[in-house]
Amino acid sequence: MGRFAVFLCVIVWLPSAAAWADTVIAKHLIRPRSTVSSVDILITSSSIPNGYSMPEEVIGLEAKTLIYPGRPLGPHNLRMPAVIERNAVVTVHFARKGLVISTEGRALDRAAIGESVNVMNLDSRTTLTGLAMADGSVLVAQ
Repeated sequence: MGRFAVFLCVIVWLPSAAAWADTVIAKHLIRPRSTVSSVDILITSSSIPNGYSMPEEVIGLEAKTLIYPGRPLGPHNLRMPAVIERNAVVTVHFARKGLVISTEGRALDRAAIGESVNVMNLDSRTTLTGLAMADGSVLVAQ
């Protein structure tokens, strides 16, 4: 009988503990493609599913869409900042079996580090898909 009472208290306590979690919300209007800084956010004491709870999780990220004041910030409306902009001329590295060939290409999309990006080879006009690298180049590996 004693074990049942303790177990019941734990189940009742867990949902109420989650209600005290913090959520990061927008302090004012955040426009798409703008980088979130500490002046853009507030911390509220409500718990929102799929929302960030720590300021460190959102500072430096980029808004995917328009975020209205008071709205929670989460993975659905934030992303890593783009290192490659659409129509930018980028260096494309082809890597295969230890051989690396570099050429220039035009980015057909925006991309953050590690995201897939389509690039048009400026010499052959063929479209390639590669990964965006931290230095703004694209790695095409086969």
